[in-house]
Amino acid sequence: MTDSTAAPTSDERPEPAKAPGFPLGRTLIWLGVAGASATLTYFIVRAALRPAWTAPDETADRIQALIDEANRLIKTLDEKKPS
Repeated sequence: MTDSTAAPTSDERPEPAKAPGFPLGRTLIWLGVAGASATLTYFIVRAALRPAWTAPDETADRIQALIDEANRLIKTLDEKKPS
């Protein structure tokens, strides 16, 4: 007589069933790696294509020169005013 409540032996144990469906965790990790790679590539290409120097802006330089001259003239007029 065998005991029906006894634990099954290793030969009788069923294999644990694998979880059905898609391996979501691994997929999310790979999506994160791909996203980080794409972001890094974007910034490297953007930095490489940006010009190392910018051409001087002649208009801005001329405006600054006019402002400096106007400030110099105002200072000269203030000095010549009778106290």
